Amino acid sequence: MTLVTHLQRQFEYEFWAGGEEVRVLSGLPDPPSSAVRLLAHLIGGQMLWLDRLQGQPSRITVWPDLSLTDCVAKLKESKAGWRSYVDGLSDNALTARCHYSNSKGEVWENSVLDILSHVLLHSAYHRGQIALEIRRSGQTPGYTDYIHAVRQELLR
Repeated sequence: MTLVTHLQRQFEYEFWAGGEEVRVLSGLPDPPSSAVRLLAHLIGGQMLWLDRLQGQPSRITVWPDLSLTDCVAKLKESKAGWRSYVDGLSDNALTARCHYSNSKGEVWENSVLDILSHVLLHSAYHRGQIALEIRRSGQTPGYTDYIHAVRQELLR
């Protein structure tokens, strides 16, 4: 398995887990607004980093004000963009440097691989927060563990 193939699989998990968050939140009688806000931030981060990697202006803020319905549409857009981007990578491209300005206007550069790793880990971190917010509201969060997706053969 190449590193790009591994990353493709990791992003497939990312897409599945995001869909699970939407499914669970949509099924709750009163989804916690804090959980929806965290999901919107997760999506904002995905799209912001994809735009940076592609050298494009940001389409979305890092903390966008999205409804759950908006999240569904933005996740679909993010999934299509990331799938196209990652599928077009080679292992050699992962060492390329990406120059960007962060939300504070600071100029940075990181390798493509480090940015991809950050996107995946950032989402996992916030999915944990979403689960906590759902539990705090007395409801049951989704089961988005990676190994569960593998065992259920939910990844391409």
